Amino acid sequence: MYLQHRNRILRRSQPIRDLVAETTLSSNDFILPIFITEGKNVVEEIPSMPNYFRRSLDETVKEVKELWSVGIKALNTYVKISNHLKDNTGKEAWNPNGLMQQAIKAIKDAVPEMLIMTDVALDPFSKYGHDGIVDEKTGYILNDETVNALTLMSLSHAEAGADFVAPSDMMDGRIGAIRKAFEENNFSNVGIMTYGAKYASCFYGPFRDALDSAPGFGDKKTYQMNFANRREAINEVMKDVEEGADIVMIKPAMAYLDIIREVKNVVTVPVSAYQVSGEYAMIKAAAHNGWIDENKAIIESLTAIKRAGADLILTYFAKPAAKLLAE
Repeated sequence: MYLQHRNRILRRSQPIRDLVAETTLSSNDFILPIFITEGKNVVEEIPSMPNYFRRSLDETVKEVKELWSVGIKALNTYVKISNHLKDNTGKEAWNPNGLMQQAIKAIKDAVPEMLIMTDVALDPFSKYGHDGIVDEKTGYILNDETVNALTLMSLSHAEAGADFVAPSDMMDGRIGAIRKAFEENNFSNVGIMTYGAKYASCFYGPFRDALDSAPGFGDKKTYQMNFANRREAINEVMKDVEEGADIVMIKPAMAYLDIIREVKNVVTVPVSAYQVSGEYAMIKAAAHNGWIDENKAIIESLTAIKRAGADLILTYFAKPAAKLLAE
C-alpha cells in the first residue's frame, strides 16, 4: 500500500507528540478561585465541591504560601460573610475593614508577588442573594444604582492592594464607571478582568453553596446571558473592551468552548475562561464513582479550554493541575 502522506508518523511516540503539540498547559495559565470565611482556624470542606474548602484568614495565608510554592501565581478571591452584615445596598462590600479588604492585605503581606483578582458583585453581600440592588416593589435589579455600588467596591479593593478587580455582575456600563473611578483616584495601575460573557447557567450551584449566595427569589436571567445566544456574547465583550477592560472572561467554560473561540477571534486583549464549580463537581463525582480517571480528565478538560482560545483559565483544579504538570 502506497500513501503519499502518513499522518500517524507525527503521533508515533511521546517525544514526537510533544514536539508538534499545538496547545500546551503550564501553571502560568491558571487563576485559582479561593473562598475566605470569618473566624480563626477554620477549614470547611464545601459538600458539593469535594476536597475544596472555605478557609479563615489565618488558614488562607498558609494555603497561599503553599500555592505559590507549586507555581500558582494568581488568585480570584471571594468572601463569605455573616447574614447580619447583608442588606439591600451591599455596603459591607466597600467597608475598608471588611473581610475582603483584610484578605487582600493579609495575602499581600504573606506573598507580595501573588496576583490578587477580586470578585466584584453584590450577591455575597445582598440579603436577596442577587448581584445588584433590588427594587423592593418590583423585584427588578436596578442597573445604575448597582453600578455606583460596584464602583465603590472596586475602589475599596484597589485601596486595599488588589492587582485586578473582576466584575462578575453583568450590569451595563460598570466597566467604564470603574475605569473612570480608577483614573480619577490614582489607581490607574489596577486592572479590570471583566466577566464579559457570563451566562445564566445551572453549573454555578456548588459555588452558591460555598458562599451562601443563591438568589432568595427568582433567578438571574435579567442580567446574566441567555445560554442560547452566541452573537450577544460578542456584543457584551466588545462593549467591555471599549470601556477599558484589560482581560475578558467567558463563564462557564466547558459547555461554552464555541463562545471562547468566537471571542478570541475578535479581541486583542487576553481571554480568560472560568471552569466553574459545577464543571469541577461533575469531574469529581464521575471520578469518585470510578467512571473516569480524574487526573486525565483534569488535564484534558483544561487543554480543551486553552485549545478553544483561552489565554488564562480560572479553575478549581489549578493546584492539582500544577502538580500534575510538574510531574
